[in-house]
Amino acid sequence: TSAQKPTQPGPQTNEYADAQLQELVKKLRERANVYKEKLNDPVISSPEASPPASPKKPPAPPKEEKKDEKKDEKKEEKKEEAEAKPEEDHYCDMLCCKFKKPPLKKYMEYMKLPDTIDSYTDRRYVAWLMLVTIAYNWNCWFIPLRYVFPYQTPSNTIYWLAIDVMCDICYLCDLIVFQPRVRFIKGGDIISDRAETEKFYHSSVKFRLDVISVFPFDILYFFFGFNPALRANRMLKHNTFFEFNDRLEAIMEKAYIYRVIRTTGYLLFILHINACLYYWASDYEGIGSTRWVYDGEGNMYLRCYYWAVRSLITIGGLAEPQTLFEIIFQLLNYFMGVFVFSSLIGQMRDVIGAATAGQNYFRSCVDNTVSYMNTYSIPKLVQNRVRTWYEYTWDSQGMLDESELLEQMPTKMHLAVAIDVNFAIVNKVDLFKGCDTQMIYDMLLRLKSIVYLPGDFVCKKGEIGREMYIIKQGEVQVLGGPDGTKVLVTLRAGAVFGEISLLAAGGGNRRTANVVAHGFANLFILDKKTLNEILVNYPDSEKLLMKKAKVLLKQKGKPPPGPPVQQPRGLASLFGQKQETPKLFKAMLGGKGKEGLAKLLQLKKQQETQETQTEKETKPKEEEKKPVQPAAPSAPPAQKEKPQADAKPAVVQRATSKESLIISMTPSPRAGEGEILKVEIKEKEKK
Repeated sequence: TSAQKPTQPGPQTNEYADAQLQELVKKLRERANVYKEKLNDPVISSPEASPPASPKKPPAPPKEEKKDEKKDEKKEEKKEEAEAKPEEDHYCDMLCCKFKKPPLKKYMEYMKLPDTIDSYTDRRYVAWLMLVTIAYNWNCWFIPLRYVFPYQTPSNTIYWLAIDVMCDICYLCDLIVFQPRVRFIKGGDIISDRAETEKFYHSSVKFRLDVISVFPFDILYFFFGFNPALRANRMLKHNTFFEFNDRLEAIMEKAYIYRVIRTTGYLLFILHINACLYYWASDYEGIGSTRWVYDGEGNMYLRCYYWAVRSLITIGGLAEPQTLFEIIFQLLNYFMGVFVFSSLIGQMRDVIGAATAGQNYFRSCVDNTVSYMNTYSIPKLVQNRVRTWYEYTWDSQGMLDESELLEQMPTKMHLAVAIDVNFAIVNKVDLFKGCDTQMIYDMLLRLKSIVYLPGDFVCKKGEIGREMYIIKQGEVQVLGGPDGTKVLVTLRAGAVFGEISLLAAGGGNRRTANVVAHGFANLFILDKKTLNEILVNYPDSEKLLMKKAKVLLKQKGKPPPGPPVQQPRGLASLFGQKQETPKLFKAMLGGKGKEGLAKLLQLKKQQETQETQTEKETKPKEEEKKPVQPAAPSAPPAQKEKPQADAKPAVVQRATSKESLIISMTPSPRAGEGEILKVEIKEKEKK
């Protein structure tokens, strides 16, 4: 008896190890596909970072060099500690809070004057001009006052002289320190050389007036007494006053406010001069000598100022002049009042009109739009939405169309403004990451800003997509579901949608969902035509965007994730899954699986039985009549006529035909699509 061999157990598989091996194979395949794409198109960057180069070990220095290096390192550490200590010590404790206080050296460096000064951008120069302007106004207002009114007395002369000396010091510092450092423009170039700026200032008319304004006529006090009229030359420094006005208006956000204050100051100063002249005329005629002059009662300056206001503004109600001097003085006062007051009123009107020009333009646009809607009987609901759009756009932007303002600027300034305002938003878009920065700059100049009201449809499902949207401000909601009211996702500032329609090569891509503005939304729009015009000059960025477009289209075309497919176990995992039956054969079989094939076979059997019955019936009749007829072709005439009717020059048919079943193969009319399989089933004609 032969010994029976023990049966060996079947192969056993570990499910965990099997899953890990399949995952590893999947990753290796993906990696191979990525490298294939990298070889085909070098624009795509490698998914793996290149390993850093291993640092080479320097040769060991001798012992003496090591000691010197250690000493140098210790010295550097001590210097760093010494530099760090002052920064740490500059703290100020106040109200249980600790504030960092910069050292005195930083203050000194900031306050140190440069070799030359840019009068348009240096705020320190504007502050200095303000100080000189205060000194100038002191001289303009108080020199006439002290000369005419008896306010300067021997008891208070020392105080007047002290303030005069301070104003003269400001004039001298401006003449010696600041004005020679101011840059100037010559032939389109900004001259910043110290020697050139001094030479230019010394050759100007402004320098001559500044020198005359600080000329010390005050020395004559020792000969003629303390007469304020000797300081009249201080009022010649008017160029600095007007320069300060220009520089201050350039840096103010609402310059019209300062213009109104300045115009009011002009009016008050003219009234001040008129009051001084009236007191001088009253003193010349004699205080209280007639009804027209000042009577000497009350506050002399306020009484004279009141008379100057009523006379210069031509209010009337004043006493009649009595003497010839009084009549001439009053006539000149009236003439000057009409001219000055009318010019100041006109200037005030221009200032206020310029300040409210934008608001007036906005109101005129709204009024014209409302009158248009009323003319054509637009519903009130639509009119209210139009008014809401106007109000929100004006409140948020301060204008109706930003492009009108930016188009007035040069292209470089327009780009600089666009970068500061919109680059941070566009740079966050994943679609444009890796593209040329200059291409993004060009795109910023082409973006259009549009405001949507709450509930407005940004795009609707089924529309042809021709634009891409970038959310600048606000939120939008993507709607879906069976009734189109379910909120699928909410997009906020910096999000992008519609990029697939923009990058689709064939065009005609339809929107797949409704997008509605949730609240007020300000969006940037970039259309396909504009993007193509930009990408003409940036081929590398165009390739990168096309690659990203392919990835987006693949992700869009993927079916929704269903239940996980069970992986085959054991040796079955080595064989691939069974491929799906081609659609062409499904159409030929007329159904799914065996059902369609069974119906087709059953139809063929019915056709054969009908043919045998007709042959049996026709044979006896043919034998009786015995007509002489030509041999009939094997194929039926219907089949013969059909191909001739449909025949084309480049058509080749391969067919197996019966009376009621025709199967034919014809080349496709479109190049590159192969052949077309046609299956035709016809009922037998009854005789």
